[in-house]
Amino acid sequence: MAIDAAIAMNRFGLGARAGAAAPERPARWLLDQLGRHDPRPPAIAALPPRSELIGAIRDLRQDRQQRRSTAEDKPADDAAAAADRDLNNYRTAVRGQYVAAVDARLGVALSSDTDFAERLVHFWANHFAISIDKIVTAGLAGNFEFEAIRPHILGSFADLLKSAIRHPAMLLYLDQAQSIGPNSLLARRIGARSDREIGLNENLAREILELHTLGDRTAFTQEDVTEFAKAMTGLTVAGLGRPQLQRALGTDKSPGDAVFADALHEPGNRTIAGRSYGGGGAQALDRILDDLAMHPATARHIATKLARHFVADDPPSPLVARLEAVFLKTGGNLPAIYRALVEAPESWRMPVAKFKSPWEWTVSALRALSVTDFPGRAQAAVGLFTQMGQPVWRPGSPKGFGDISADWAGPAALMRRVETAGRFARLAANRVDARQLAPAILPGTLGPLTAEQIARAESPEQGLALLLVSPEFLRR
Repeated sequence: MAIDAAIAMNRFGLGARAGAAAPERPARWLLDQLGRHDPRPPAIAALPPRSELIGAIRDLRQDRQQRRSTAEDKPADDAAAAADRDLNNYRTAVRGQYVAAVDARLGVALSSDTDFAERLVHFWANHFAISIDKIVTAGLAGNFEFEAIRPHILGSFADLLKSAIRHPAMLLYLDQAQSIGPNSLLARRIGARSDREIGLNENLAREILELHTLGDRTAFTQEDVTEFAKAMTGLTVAGLGRPQLQRALGTDKSPGDAVFADALHEPGNRTIAGRSYGGGGAQALDRILDDLAMHPATARHIATKLARHFVADDPPSPLVARLEAVFLKTGGNLPAIYRALVEAPESWRMPVAKFKSPWEWTVSALRALSVTDFPGRAQAAVGLFTQMGQPVWRPGSPKGFGDISADWAGPAALMRRVETAGRFARLAANRVDARQLAPAILPGTLGPLTAEQIARAESPEQGLALLLVSPEFLRR
């Protein structure tokens, strides 16, 4: 059925492309994409590795420390000016890294023929959300998605969880890299030498329990958060700590690697979400993460989010239950869960049920118009997504961007799309006929009213703009 092809291309994919044939077997077409997913397409492989990005952060910190140590020998104004120059130079470098990463992400989304897999990458990157609001993570945000998320979307949820929380962007964004056990070896040494307060940071522990795994607050308590934070002490980033700590970690670690430093770890046994863990250390942390990944509350949380993202704001409870059961039966095998989602009858019964986010709408519009490049694409894309209310890798909180219609369908947001649709239409009006394009990219879902409005458009440009802001195109 034509409507199934539209659902496959627009709901599960990133939008139909002009000239591409609609899939004859939509469900099989989607699942076959998973076997062709490229975790490192050329645009992404060409970007700097995490070791280089962490090296830039380390150099900035060392320069600032050196300037502070010599500031006493200089006038206050000179010292402040030098510090400002260092920070501005670093901000400029980080901005360049961020823009290049956004450009690579957009380029892959526009050109990909495995866009179901790309949508899954975007879904999981938002599930394990970080933000460029922190300067220390701004240059790492793209690398987080490209190295921590992309290679693991077809593995197990436990492996994806571990990869995400052990990336330096996550460890720095939620302050885990500076969390020190109050009774750890390093804390005792520092406490004996000074009055400096050494403390536990619970940010990452709380977000793992509340956002990444269990979800349901009735499944854990504040005591669980504190105990989990203690279990996580020692998990830090190689290449950024004190020189003596880096020597203790060994020389086989590259800058940016996640490492477990026993000197920072809070000793003792832990009880988390009703389970006890003895011995402490890295192995105990691994067991805790494995158990959280396979907790029934986690299965329900992930099943609900996947069904909400792909099917409906209020996902059908039988679908959620089915995905939850597959999650638990397969040990969190992600491809098995995707297969259950694609093969579920509920996934094909509710056409155009989801309202596109700014990212989804922009990518689908450019794909529909066969626009893969445009003047100043990298900088223009960064500004465009910011203007439309969804700056890339900059959600308002670790919860990530919202995933229901109410988050994106406000009057002001719709006006921005109308304005942007006009700009996009000008890029393609001389080579694309909206009357022919509309049924090709919206097979079975194009309504007669929209078709009539496009046919009566005063110009090819207006016809394309009307298509891009039609109710059928705004939803997936």
